[in-house]
Amino acid sequence: MEYQKLVDLCNQMSKNTLMETLQITYTAAGEGWLQATMPVNSRVHQPMGLLHGGAMVALAESVGSAASVSRINPKEQEVRGIEIAANHLKSVREGLVTATAKIIHQGKSLHLWEIRIENEKGELVSLCKLTNMILTK
Repeated sequence: MEYQKLVDLCNQMSKNTLMETLQITYTAAGEGWLQATMPVNSRVHQPMGLLHGGAMVALAESVGSAASVSRINPKEQEVRGIEIAANHLKSVREGLVTATAKIIHQGKSLHLWEIRIENEKGELVSLCKLTNMILTK
């Protein structure tokens, strides 16, 4: 699939979902990777005014799952996230975070992704690992 078409499809599929609620926007793709951004504002803050760890995990799972969808035949298969691990390394109060999912392993039934979430300065905010199971419809 052409990469811009993939980005457009991911944004279209996000309508009326959690991704739209969190204002996640898919921005770029390439061979073995997909990228999305999310604004950091009061919608995704925890009570101390910082980016909520759960919002970062939602961003990571969204971009990693969409990346898996790009590597299957959606007419015959579907994706389910089965495990995610996140190490939150830096706080963010405002701005934009960017998540980049890169494939680590693509098997017939499992995909393993590394998702790096960075702030606007390019500093690593969270490092996540997502395992997706590929199911036959």
